[in-house]
Amino acid sequence: MKPVLELEHINKAFGGVIAASDVTFSVMPGEIHGLIGPNGAGKTTMMNIISGIYKADSGKIFLSGKSIAEMPAHRRSVMGIGRTFQSPRLLKGANIRDNLLVGTDVAQDMGYAKSFFSRRDRAFEKELEEYMEIAGFSIDLEDDISKLTFGQRKILEIIRSLLANPKIMLVDEPAAGLNENEGENAMALLRLVASKGIAVLFIEHAMHLVMNTCHQIEVLNFGKIIASGTPQEVSNNKEVIAAYLGRADDD
Repeated sequence: MKPVLELEHINKAFGGVIAASDVTFSVMPGEIHGLIGPNGAGKTTMMNIISGIYKADSGKIFLSGKSIAEMPAHRRSVMGIGRTFQSPRLLKGANIRDNLLVGTDVAQDMGYAKSFFSRRDRAFEKELEEYMEIAGFSIDLEDDISKLTFGQRKILEIIRSLLANPKIMLVDEPAAGLNENEGENAMALLRLVASKGIAVLFIEHAMHLVMNTCHQIEVLNFGKIIASGTPQEVSNNKEVIAAYLGRADDD
């Protein structure tokens, strides 16, 4: 099995601030891969580099073996990179159905699906119902997006990204601002994503969720990877323990 995402010697600086220094790692299909580290470690910057919001100063990025380092963000999206954010980025003033359309439109561009408007078949409805059930949702798709709580909006953004049938999902702090039940629902969705063979790279500061969900973890500190391995390997790494001492838990 070949990696779906490969980063080779990625470097990025903002003036004199080093955000990424020789970052190299890969993510396999169906793998839940954690990206953790203390405040200012460069985790969200790395997500932005992968998705094309930022351009790396140097290094290579491959998606399913194809170089994407020079591609704009929208091309990377069509090629199979899904993305969610710390704060949900949804269409204000639109209903829930229209917000989901954004995901299915990307899927249509990728050649995986017809648009939501024409996908009235039972198979599609069953797929959406599955996601909604795992998310703990009992909602009317015609409701305005403003009727959803913050936690529901974050989970809906994961569902919207999933509907695009991506090769890999970049998920930034899925449990931040969620209650315990919502956080567990978000993790259940990520496990469902992985079970479908989709890779997941996610940032999260709730360590019990990271350790109970991830197959592999990368630890960043000051833009450098200081540890890489299974949850058990990372949790016993002395350098990782030292990096967290006395530091804030947000990026």
